[in-house]
Amino acid sequence: MKILFASQAIDGHFNPMTGVAVRLKERGHNVAWYTGPVFRDKLRDLDIPLLPFQRAIEHRVDNLFELYPERAKLKGPRAIGFDGEKIFASNVSNFFEDIRELEQDFAFDVAVVDSSMFIHRLVASLMGKPLVNFVAIPNMESDPQVPPLFFGFKPARNPVERSIQAAAGFLSDNVILRPAGLSYRRQLAAYGQAAPRHGRLTDEPYRSSAAVIQTGPEALDFPRRHRNPAVHYVGALLPYRPPPPALAAAERGAEEAEHWPLYPRTLLVTQGTVDNVDQDKLIVPALEAVKDMDALVIVATGGRGTEVLSARYPQPNIVIRDFVDFASVLDFTDVFITNGGFGGVQLSLSKGVPMVVSGINEGKSDVNARVEFAGVGISLKTERPKPQRIAQAVQEILSNAAWRTRAQQMRDHFAAGDPAAVAAAVVEKAAGLAPD
Repeated sequence: MKILFASQAIDGHFNPMTGVAVRLKERGHNVAWYTGPVFRDKLRDLDIPLLPFQRAIEHRVDNLFELYPERAKLKGPRAIGFDGEKIFASNVSNFFEDIRELEQDFAFDVAVVDSSMFIHRLVASLMGKPLVNFVAIPNMESDPQVPPLFFGFKPARNPVERSIQAAAGFLSDNVILRPAGLSYRRQLAAYGQAAPRHGRLTDEPYRSSAAVIQTGPEALDFPRRHRNPAVHYVGALLPYRPPPPALAAAERGAEEAEHWPLYPRTLLVTQGTVDNVDQDKLIVPALEAVKDMDALVIVATGGRGTEVLSARYPQPNIVIRDFVDFASVLDFTDVFITNGGFGGVQLSLSKGVPMVVSGINEGKSDVNARVEFAGVGISLKTERPKPQRIAQAVQEILSNAAWRTRAQQMRDHFAAGDPAAVAAAVVEKAAGLAPD
């Protein structure tokens, strides 16, 4: 069977899909990947052919501000609305035309498509292909019990909160997402297609796909009144790591850790891979908060400003690196301080490590609300937390064993089953190859 994977050229969308693609290859299927040329080397290492963007704009982690300089000045809802229109909705026709063209050479039987590409209805309706929606972020399908997107709300507990969330939901659907929704509908109309009158843009991938691979365990989602039978919570779909290099990385991580000073506690700090240019948002206040604690502090900068930061914080208990092997470092971490990228949150919980989370943009407020709702971390609900607030949150988690207990209970949800195998079976079933 020929399987087309399609994703944005953004690590957080591409990486979680790699394990499923490799598993399907191991099952004997012919897999190719439509994405940006930035992933050429990664796909070569996976022995998966790259079918690169032709018409589509390659939105990457490192070129967003170059493509859209005005984006740097936007915050909150305005930033979310801008990204929705420019980064996601604007490429729909380009993606679809590219895929329709490449199908002449790679006549795929089923497509596994990143939810943020929004081409699901076009591919399913106009190409007649079974399509599996791949969601690398929390479940974004609307539901009466689930708070509106982008505000970091937890489920409403009383009439006042329900009223506030209803007003915020109207703002989210009719103001923040309106430019993206209008762009999407215009592009569909050009193909003689129409999106349903009811429902928001982010519902479309869920409602026009044969199946949905939802990353993460259901225990990390909010309770829902309606269960979409097409949605399959498969567990943590982390980036593919071939067994031999994975062992070598773990050994290197352990060997390097042997040379780090010994402290009774270990704290891990990151500001993610996208919004990490301004380290004064989280990394610097986190270091100010914990630099004098009796703890080893490991910081991953994502390759930005590492030397300058190391010179600024020469304390013997602080280790600052461009990148660290999170999978091995989290094995001995007590608290993970992060802006709330969903991949990092899942990796932390798969190791049973509680978190201090502080981020709003790129949907992180909704991730962090789920962390707090599950009781596995403290959300600071800001892009720029004060050092004192971070220190208080870290001390609360270190002094109260209940945080680690709940994180370890969540770890059990992640440990159950083989997420890549479950997801691969979802794809095969959607293509008619697997029994019910």
